[in-house]
Amino acid sequence: SRDCHNHDDDEMPVSNFQGLALADFEHEGAHIEAKIVAEAGTISCSGDIHGATLSGDFTFTPDSGFVDRMAHLGFTDFSSNKLEAYTLFHIDTAWVQALQSAGVTDMDSGNLIALRIFKITPDFVHSMAALGYANLPAGKLIEFGVHHVNPDEVKEYRALGYNPTADQLVQMRIFKVTPDFIHRMEARGFNNLTISKLVQIRIFNLAD
Repeated sequence: SRDCHNHDDDEMPVSNFQGLALADFEHEGAHIEAKIVAEAGTISCSGDIHGATLSGDFTFTPDSGFVDRMAHLGFTDFSSNKLEAYTLFHIDTAWVQALQSAGVTDMDSGNLIALRIFKITPDFVHSMAALGYANLPAGKLIEFGVHHVNPDEVKEYRALGYNPTADQLVQMRIFKVTPDFIHRMEARGFNNLTISKLVQIRIFNLAD
């Protein structure tokens, strides 16, 4: 048990908790029994509202059956803290199986959390695979999520005659080599520049 107020995930949406609403924080002294119920376990918080803060006992109860089901999918090394994170982000076996079926490689019990945080969905994986980026490792997909690589922008690059690799997609996002930037370079007479040249222009501010 811990104090609800001291729980690390302060930005967890109130809507994730059963038995808790934003309006409850307006009622000084109100007693609240709130919980998050997920396949990995249950997070419960029992306490009172004081100064628009819920303070009380925070408890996590893991689901041992979930660990067994994940083991059948090839995932091990589960600590209580990791299972708590799975509960917070609603990581379930159906989603994991869908990612496996979509062709994601090198997944483990640790990087599943990052895949969820950065919204790597089976639909996203399928969309990128349809564009030629199939069977990508989890780490690369997490990079895509971190830097907001998206299928629509890839299609724009293709329309401009570019066929970037997965690594180049990340690099282009980091240095803001957007389709709009490429259009602006072409308008200034710089046609048929390679991706490497476009990145160098950005790095050295040569477009200014």
